[in-house]
Amino acid sequence: MSAIPPLKFSTKISYGLGQATEGIKNGAFNVFIFFYYAQVLDLSTTYTGLAVFLALVLDAVTDPLIGSISDNWKSRYGRRHPFLYAAVLPLGLSLIALFSPPDLPEFGLFLWLTVFAMLTRASITLFYVPHVALGAELSADFDERTTIVAYRFFFSYIGHLVTYAIGFTLFFADSPEYPHGQFNVEAYLPFGITLAVLIGLVALYSAAGTQNRIPYLVQPAVQRPYLGIWHTLQQTLAELLQALKNVSFRWLFTGVLVVFMMVGVDQALNLHMNTYFWELQSSGNLLFFMATPIGALLGTFCSRRLTEWLDKKPLILFGTLWWAGCQVVPVVLRLFDWFPENGSDALLWTLILVKFLQGVGVVQALVAFSSMVADIVDEQELVTGKRQEGMFFAAVSFSNKVTTGLGSAVAGLALTVIAWPTGPEITTAADVAPETLIWLGLVFGPIVSGFALVSAYCYSKYNLDRKRHAEIVSELERRRAQAA
Repeated sequence: MSAIPPLKFSTKISYGLGQATEGIKNGAFNVFIFFYYAQVLDLSTTYTGLAVFLALVLDAVTDPLIGSISDNWKSRYGRRHPFLYAAVLPLGLSLIALFSPPDLPEFGLFLWLTVFAMLTRASITLFYVPHVALGAELSADFDERTTIVAYRFFFSYIGHLVTYAIGFTLFFADSPEYPHGQFNVEAYLPFGITLAVLIGLVALYSAAGTQNRIPYLVQPAVQRPYLGIWHTLQQTLAELLQALKNVSFRWLFTGVLVVFMMVGVDQALNLHMNTYFWELQSSGNLLFFMATPIGALLGTFCSRRLTEWLDKKPLILFGTLWWAGCQVVPVVLRLFDWFPENGSDALLWTLILVKFLQGVGVVQALVAFSSMVADIVDEQELVTGKRQEGMFFAAVSFSNKVTTGLGSAVAGLALTVIAWPTGPEITTAADVAPETLIWLGLVFGPIVSGFALVSAYCYSKYNLDRKRHAEIVSELERRRAQAA
């Protein structure tokens, strides 16, 4: 491998832009999918939550599989880029199908949601895992890695913002026919087509814009032969277990399992909370959902400086607890009647401020986490002699999907337990019993978000700091020089 030249600004932009694919997909899944199937199409909340959970669990198997395959892939286009290009078409088609179910009985609709949610997520995995792994390869510098991750999260939130803006201004704007625009069933197909086109263009641009780095990236000595799906799964499981032997990674992995479960509940119930608990209109929804990404965008600009000042572990602890606090406080204040009244400008702008501050804080945890995993990859190479960016980030993605899916299932089950009414005729808080609304707030806020304390405890056990990482990089460089 040739000496790696400094990264150009244009390459960082091209790389970071690729994360907008995940941001667009997450914006669609986080806000619209659960609500569309449960409230607009009247699929039971239990079925909806179960479908999302099953899709995520089955899809999660592909994460370490794609990570392992791309780690060991050898081609003139490198280890990662063949997968970046291959993901574009199936991702677009499956996303369109997800927003255009035919007229089916309830169980058929459940199967449609399960299958196409699975295909959409599996397709994004084909792009996402190699893309994130590529970011860890672009630089070995402790602080520049934080910058690269910040670019990635910056464009991820751009993807969220674009999805929300397109959704609530073009397709789901309030109208005399639909006072709550998210109930307009005819708007979901063109919405899905628009997102599919955007994702395809962004993915192709990112892959092409980083292709000039291929000569400077690690290539396996030989292409590992394909010995069948069973052998590949066995090899993948062995590599995943090897990754989990790393103490720092094991604690990070455990902590993020808890976080993603909380996030799954948040994503599934967000639009329910805004529609019924806070009673926001579409214009309010747009501002509300844009507040966190905008806060996170601004937060990325100070991530590297905060890392240099505090190091990565304090940042991930702060960001995790900050997110939970912003989730809990508004709900608790409302239950005690210490929050502005629904329908008031004061309520809307207070919620927007809270979500903005939540974004500023939580992005510090997200950036620190990804940068910490990249550092762990170096430590693992020192022990095993093998680069496994794909496997480590795939393990994180695996935990994301399984536990976020579990969170969606928990949200669906919770709605069933509290006897939440469904169907397109349930359009306002007046259609829901007051005690049911209280339980919705409790589930969304204090009950679930309190688990952030468990996550913070796990993160506190991480033990790879700046000094130790510098020693690891120095030893790796010495070994590579000897091997050359």
